[in-house]
Amino acid sequence: MEKKDSFVLRHLSNLLPEQWWLDADPLEPDSHPALIGEDGADLVVIGAGYTGLWTALLAKERDPDRDVVILEQLETGAGASGRNGGFCSMSLTHGFTNGLNRYANEMETIQRLGQENLVEIEATIHRYQIECDWERTGELTVAVEPWQVEELQEEFELRNRLNDPVEYLDEKSIQSRVHSPTYLAALFDPDGTAMVDPARLVWGLERACLKLGVRIFEHSPAERLEDLGEAIRVHTTFGAVTAPRVAVATNVAPSLIKSARKYVVPVYDYVLVTEPLTSGQLDAIGWSGREGISDAGNQFHYYRLTADNSILWGGFDTVYKFGGKLRKEYEYNADTYAKLAEHFLQTFPQLTGIKFTHAWGGAIDTCSRFSPFWGISLGGKASYVLGFTGLGVASTRFGANVMLDLLDGVSSERTSLRMVKVKPWPFPPEPLRYFFIRLTQRSIVRADANGGKRNLWLKLLDRLGMGFDS
Repeated sequence: MEKKDSFVLRHLSNLLPEQWWLDADPLEPDSHPALIGEDGADLVVIGAGYTGLWTALLAKERDPDRDVVILEQLETGAGASGRNGGFCSMSLTHGFTNGLNRYANEMETIQRLGQENLVEIEATIHRYQIECDWERTGELTVAVEPWQVEELQEEFELRNRLNDPVEYLDEKSIQSRVHSPTYLAALFDPDGTAMVDPARLVWGLERACLKLGVRIFEHSPAERLEDLGEAIRVHTTFGAVTAPRVAVATNVAPSLIKSARKYVVPVYDYVLVTEPLTSGQLDAIGWSGREGISDAGNQFHYYRLTADNSILWGGFDTVYKFGGKLRKEYEYNADTYAKLAEHFLQTFPQLTGIKFTHAWGGAIDTCSRFSPFWGISLGGKASYVLGFTGLGVASTRFGANVMLDLLDGVSSERTSLRMVKVKPWPFPPEPLRYFFIRLTQRSIVRADANGGKRNLWLKLLDRLGMGFDS
């Protein structure tokens, strides 16, 4: 075992604990000043990640005269929006199966709305000339265990029946497409996912907001909301903004709407990036379609080629810290990096000797149904969306549209969905929360090792609508 570990660790010898997307990128914009003193607006958006930026942009597109202010505690895209894998998926429910298990009667509508949302994101990128390495590659979900083959076959039949066409690839077909000895079968979704540089998408949305007149204040953490009756005053460290409407888009950070906090826990996810592949290494693995790839396990990896033909490889481990604490030191996890490197070399043994150059982690806003939920507060003057659970690159735009519908009093096809009207089960308080999550994680590991068979605990969660499958 020590010999094996030493072999794997040699691939990490050049590792830097830095985000690959932010490494000396010339497109990174200048910082914005902090809010000082009193100000006013028609809409205040708290948070300058994907959700907040989409909310501000869509608000201005709906009403160009609306005065919109964004308050960000750090810098634009400093959270999950600037550090994710760049999978821009049409799924609004963290995958088809997860959505079908919860919203069977709405699933065809949800899938259509998700596809329309992805098309509109692409149109926005073109309209505002956002440079973000957008590639409409589609996505491969690969089976690496026999039980996963059966599940992919079932999903193939169900999705095609619901007018969401996907292609089933047998072992020979998938291995000819991407050369990995671990692949047994795959589903190919040709139009449901685009690959994107997530940080450049954030910065492009920021520039689009500024072009439309949105005002952005960085290093201005919103500390509390004061209900003034007809308006809300949002207090920051050095000032305040008063507005009739507030959109809370704080992702995994503790929400200013305290009633929403019990629905979300932060779990840490980790990523490695290799050095750029040579032409010989690319030939050895195929992957000419540059699709996004994830495997079909409950604990799953996700991976993709970047613009310079490095491989971003992440997922599998999800780490929860007692009390739901958010700390900078949690963003680095040497044990997980070693495990990810080992799994990478099992998937692509022909890349033995390649070096990983970057590694990082970040907290994901996880809820018990693995898909976003919405709420309103303070007499309808404030709205929020949370719980994207790591699949928010595209669904945050949909979430922002729903938030604006709720704030503007608009009845739409979106707001009529059960997934919008109903909240997930809340997590129990500590210490029960910690034991609940640890028991669930151990059960998921056991299921993956036991042919996908779910134990009594997972079956109970499934029955309660809290089924965890990743």
